Amino acid sequence: MPAAGSGERMGGVRKPFLELAGEPVLLRALRPFLDDPRVVGVVVALSADQAATPPDWLRALGPRVVVAPGGATRSQSVRAAIAALPAELDVIAVHDAARPLVTSEVVASCIDLALEGFGAVAGCPAVDTLKRVGTDGAVIETPDRASLWHAQTPQAFPAHVLRSAYADTTEEGTDDAALIERAASGTVILMVDAGPFNLKVTRPLDVTLAEAILRSREAREDG
Repeated sequence: MPAAGSGERMGGVRKPFLELAGEPVLLRALRPFLDDPRVVGVVVALSADQAATPPDWLRALGPRVVVAPGGATRSQSVRAAIAALPAELDVIAVHDAARPLVTSEVVASCIDLALEGFGAVAGCPAVDTLKRVGTDGAVIETPDRASLWHAQTPQAFPAHVLRSAYADTTEEGTDDAALIERAASGTVILMVDAGPFNLKVTRPLDVTLAEAILRSREAREDG
């Protein structure tokens, strides 16, 4: 779980430690994984200073949660987290620490597919018309949205496939499935519909949206 970003788009606030309806964003992102008994360990890649002195609530989550120093980029943090995982694993899932609304059902579906030998990417179908544009902002083409999805996380893969993909390249990126695709490993990657509410808390407005979604979920559960 990469969580070492500087939070520039959040005004310098570290997103994983923001309070969201009374709980840190990172805690909400972790909980669906810790609730799955198949998950034997989670490595949270934090900035070097935070990894040296993680908050008490994070240490209190138990021995399955390990903290590791991340890197300057997302890819470097994922590499550091993979290196800190146990050697004998069937599946490795990567999840953005700033996605606190992921459900246990989506996590379980991604793990299920990876256990069957597939790659699994949480996401949702594109509903807006998308434009491909050049560096000057001019429209180049309008791809057919019927075949387009928004990629989110978690993204889960057979462990050896993800380890090999990261070992074979120093390429940087924001999507682990893209690394698998370029590695030409032959792994079939399937999308898991997580819906439009598995948002990433990136800007201050996202906190307001995430809290509204949480209130709506709680109201449905109470009803």
